[in-house]
Amino acid sequence: MYAIIRDRSKQYKVEPDMEFDIDLREEKEGDVITLDEVLYVNDGKNIKVGTPNVAGAKVTCEVIKKIKDRKVVVFKFKRRKNFKRKKGHRQQYVRVKVKEIKT
Repeated sequence: MYAIIRDRSKQYKVEPDMEFDIDLREEKEGDVITLDEVLYVNDGKNIKVGTPNVAGAKVTCEVIKKIKDRKVVVFKFKRRKNFKRKKGHRQQYVRVKVKEIKT
C-alpha cells in the first residue's frame, strides 16, 4: 500500500512505517501530524485517484526529530573590483514516520 501526498508545494510518495523529511513545522518530537491532501492511493487491489484530492483519505505521521540539511555555500566574486561575499545556508526539515494511511 502506498499513497502520494502533497504538503505545501511538494509531493511525496509514502508507505506505512516509512520515514521522510518535510519542511520545518512548529510541532515537537512525538507529536502527530495528519496530512489531508492525498492525491493518489494504491492498496494493492484498488486504486483511487483524487480530483484533486481523494475524499476521506488521510495520512497520519509522527514527528521523529528536527534536522538540518547539508550546508550550501554561495560565493559572489567580481574580478578586479575587490568584491567577495561568502554566505552559507542550512535548510531545516522535520523527519516524520508514517503511522497509517486511511482510505
